[in-house]
Amino acid sequence: MRKMLQILSNSLRLTLQELKVNKLRTGLSLTGVAFGIFCIIGVLATVNSLERNIQNEVKTLGSNTIYIDKWEYSGGPDRPWWKFRARPVMKYEEVALLKQRSELADDFSFLMRGNGNLMYKDDVIDNVSVYGIMESQMTVQPIMFDYGRFISSAEFNSGSSVGLIGYDNAEKLYGSAERALGKYYEIKGKRVNIVGVIKKEGKNFIGWDYDNCIMLPYKLAKQIISEEYSNPVIIAKGKDNITPTQLSSELQGAMRQIRRLSPTQEDNFSLNSVEAFSQAISGLFGTVDIVGGLIGVVSLIVGMFGIANIMFVTVKERTSMIGLKKAIGAKKSSILFEFLLEAAILCLMGGAIGLLLVYILTVVFSKLLDFPVYVSLPLLIGTVVICLVVGILAGIFPASRAAKMDPVVAIRS
Repeated sequence: MRKMLQILSNSLRLTLQELKVNKLRTGLSLTGVAFGIFCIIGVLATVNSLERNIQNEVKTLGSNTIYIDKWEYSGGPDRPWWKFRARPVMKYEEVALLKQRSELADDFSFLMRGNGNLMYKDDVIDNVSVYGIMESQMTVQPIMFDYGRFISSAEFNSGSSVGLIGYDNAEKLYGSAERALGKYYEIKGKRVNIVGVIKKEGKNFIGWDYDNCIMLPYKLAKQIISEEYSNPVIIAKGKDNITPTQLSSELQGAMRQIRRLSPTQEDNFSLNSVEAFSQAISGLFGTVDIVGGLIGVVSLIVGMFGIANIMFVTVKERTSMIGLKKAIGAKKSSILFEFLLEAAILCLMGGAIGLLLVYILTVVFSKLLDFPVYVSLPLLIGTVVICLVVGILAGIFPASRAAKMDPVVAIRS
């Protein structure tokens, strides 16, 4: 153990000495390794962070949830858009019929989607997202509040002129979100009293735009936006012990019954599983990871040849020293280990530079994209492993050459 530590200390000292003596040559070789690590870890860190943020937003769509819609969210060349467009929209009445026929669903909700201009006194916000919801929305897809409360059962049943408002809209109209509570806004001639301010979520790549929306009871919303053109959707949440596949199978049969489709007719609705959507996203990002990894591998190969070149030159420069070591009893394994260790140290130094560049990348992207980019612990461990492997591969031939030298010939050279 003591001998190995001594070899490690000598290798580190010689490596640093090599850096001082041949700064340009060593620097260029380290740049190749650093760039390779930067490509691999930078791409993986950015892609993994983006996937994590999108997956978190997918979770806001609800767990074990299926969206029944005329549109199929996955699309595909075998399903042209005009086929989906010709389908009938979801109907509010179908929710009650589904509840009667479903034993696997915990609850259903009906959601209308539209837009309009939001007004308060002389202030106007254009093109605000308008959602018409049922009381069961809180069960199927829970909504968090910064201020106020959800719409009550009595308000839903009567279609009262009350509603919720997104955090950003509240700030724009009233100066601060807290001041919005108890005030009103007008939309398409309807005056709506605010009972709740929805919790701020930040920028969304997917799902509902809660920060820039208003939510109204269904009976009030249908007076503002046409159900036929609001692209409504029925949201079904499965019971805890039910899989999305089981729920989807039951809902398909129930919807076919409700719409009285014959066995020869194809479905005129789509069942979009949140879990399937999440898996599709994972598959997509997995492909991007592979492509990014391949780019980094090419860069690392270039860096590996640079390190190998340094080691060949180093072996040549230290030929007489190697001969002296072997003459006083140094074993082949010790010489081999010493040069492999030196190559690994060089690669680790290049990897450290690459990680520093990745850190700068994460800081810049976190500010520009408004979501956190991070380097996970597995990626850090992977960087160390990659550097060690590249170092061993780059140094194996020069180290073998040094270990096999004849001490007499080496001393004479």
